[in-house]
Amino acid sequence: MEAASGGEPPPPPPSALPQPNSSPPPTPTPTPTPSRYESQKRRDWNTFQQYLPNHKPPLTLARCSGAHVIEFLKYLDQFGKTKVHVTGCPYFGHPNPPSPCACPLKQAWGSLDALIGRLRAAFEENGGKQESNPFGTKAVRIYLREVREGQAKARGIPYEKKKRKRSTVTTATIVSTAAAVITGEAGAIDGNTNRTGVSVTAEIV
Repeated sequence: MEAASGGEPPPPPPSALPQPNSSPPPTPTPTPTPSRYESQKRRDWNTFQQYLPNHKPPLTLARCSGAHVIEFLKYLDQFGKTKVHVTGCPYFGHPNPPSPCACPLKQAWGSLDALIGRLRAAFEENGGKQESNPFGTKAVRIYLREVREGQAKARGIPYEKKKRKRSTVTTATIVSTAAAVITGEAGAIDGNTNRTGVSVTAEIV
């Protein structure tokens, strides 16, 4: 028997149905991994931010001064791992003591110096002004210098500043270069004047 008229038409074959977009979704751009310096700077800044409310009395960044920064550096000494001999210790000034002693452990000068550099940069990156940067005050610089000199005497390890390499230009190089330039100019002048005896004399002192 034939299908009754007025019935629903059969569904279209699968090939006739609209196909969804088969292109893959765009790959999100990966976030660049921060450098070791940037990661350490962020951790140092967070540590200092946590220190401020725990200070007695609590501090805000706007009221922080160089003296408060020095207090923070002294606070960090309790987590230090560098043996700093006191004046009365028999190993004072000994770079390689033969046995342990009761002298305290402190933060090494190099660690504190690098820490201040990172915090000074982080302060300005977070909206602070250079002229009001507590990490760049004269008091902090003096304190770091005293720590460096004190630890150098106590540990018997002098800290030497890195000397910048300067380019050296010898007098012979200057004279030979100038002579070559003068000779070329003299030749050009002599050619332009049809060799009428024009000469150039130069004196290098």
